[in-house]
Amino acid sequence: MLVKTFGSAVYGVEAITITIEVSVSNGQNYFIVGLPDSAVKESIQRIESAIKSNDFHMPRTKIIVNLAPADIRKSGSAFDLPIAVAVLGASEQIEEPERLKDYVIMGELSLDGTVQPIKGALPIAIQARKEGYKGLIVPKENVREAGMVNQLDVYGVSHLKEVIDFFRDEQSLQPEIVHTRDEFFASQYDFDTDFTDVKGQEHIKRALEIAAAGGHNAILIGPPGAGKTMLAKRLPTILPPLSLQEALETTKIHSVAGKLQGGTALISKRPFRSPHHTISDVALVGGGGIPQPGEISLAHNGVLFLDELPEFKRTVLEVMRQPMEERRVTISRAKVALNFPANFMLIASMNPCPCGFYNHPEKECTCAPGVVQKYLNKVSGPLLDRIDLHVEVTPVPFSELSNQQNGESSAHIRERVIQAREIQAERYQAYPGIYANAQMSSKQLREICVIDGVGEALLKKAMERLNLSARAYDRILKVSRTIADLANSAQIRPEHLAEAIQYRSLDREGWAG
Repeated sequence: MLVKTFGSAVYGVEAITITIEVSVSNGQNYFIVGLPDSAVKESIQRIESAIKSNDFHMPRTKIIVNLAPADIRKSGSAFDLPIAVAVLGASEQIEEPERLKDYVIMGELSLDGTVQPIKGALPIAIQARKEGYKGLIVPKENVREAGMVNQLDVYGVSHLKEVIDFFRDEQSLQPEIVHTRDEFFASQYDFDTDFTDVKGQEHIKRALEIAAAGGHNAILIGPPGAGKTMLAKRLPTILPPLSLQEALETTKIHSVAGKLQGGTALISKRPFRSPHHTISDVALVGGGGIPQPGEISLAHNGVLFLDELPEFKRTVLEVMRQPMEERRVTISRAKVALNFPANFMLIASMNPCPCGFYNHPEKECTCAPGVVQKYLNKVSGPLLDRIDLHVEVTPVPFSELSNQQNGESSAHIRERVIQAREIQAERYQAYPGIYANAQMSSKQLREICVIDGVGEALLKKAMERLNLSARAYDRILKVSRTIADLANSAQIRPEHLAEAIQYRSLDREGWAG
């Protein structure tokens, strides 16, 4: 007898429906065809054990399992459950197997029939609704994630027997109901950190406010213990809240990567990713045999924080250059090319030298001559050109540390950032895909960032004195446009340009001795 069930394979951040055909006929041996990987081939042993553990019988005849379309590679263990259900239907242990065509079924089986969680439940649910299926059956741990998709009945199961009893009308399953909007808006501002805890460092707060308002990349340079990491971790608290569309994009990426915490329906806060400096190229940008999203995609719509930037391998940093410009990364293989979104803010931190005390107001640098420049050269010029704000972080004096008065809260800073973003949203409404000053093209820069004669003379002098590149020139104009937006100024004034120029510390001639 031939029975069909339906599953799904995730490629990139999208899902493709897979038809699982099982034929039970005279003969011997079990066969799985349709370009399965080792995990799929091994499923037959898990399925046999799970079926026997629940007092059903595994046919001792010829079983052929075909995963169609056969030219797409199938990977992972999530096909266990639909194959097991199809085997039971084909061996007539489930009456009316034609009911199976209305559902997409996914789940990994333990030897006792327990259903284990899977990756990519959200894109699978979106695809199932798009193709008009009546329902989706997924592991209990993934039900809230998939339950966000409306107009689709999503059932969470924890055991193979629940699925069998459901199709035999011996047990009813209740579809999961998730109040997506209510939960999303209720938890948007629930942060563990706040800028009110930061003592002093007003100029650093100002720089991060500008970065948040315009979506600019920034690098913090300062001695150990000056507060670089503490400040960077608080950046998401002043960013504008995620829109529902952005939250859905972000959740899909984390779902595909298997990074969603159990019971999470929708990511409501902007992600903050902080990979260790030993990370590999593939782990950062994505890849693998079946390409998976890397850290830059997991930071999509959020912040990627690279602490101790010069300690990262140079090749790792260089592969970020193109994704930072294009805001997406393309992973190409012989048979497939996948695009992962990578629209993130890069925040990096570094010591000014190996000992950490170059330019320190009190402690003396012990590095040998030339060592400081060699240390800074670990970070390439092209990468630094793509970072809009170079900010020097100085140690906080005791008088400010001991001050009991709280600093300005993240909520107040966030209000100013949101107002600046609203100005930018109105400015770029005719440009699809652009919503912040940092995303301006060169053509838009000439149209939008117009400066007067005084500002032009100031910028010319700065370019000559600091020997800035053409890309740095563009960065200064973009940052000055953001500073003007924060001041609610329609024109870029000389004081806005002057403030933007001071955020090019690493371009300053003689900075490294």
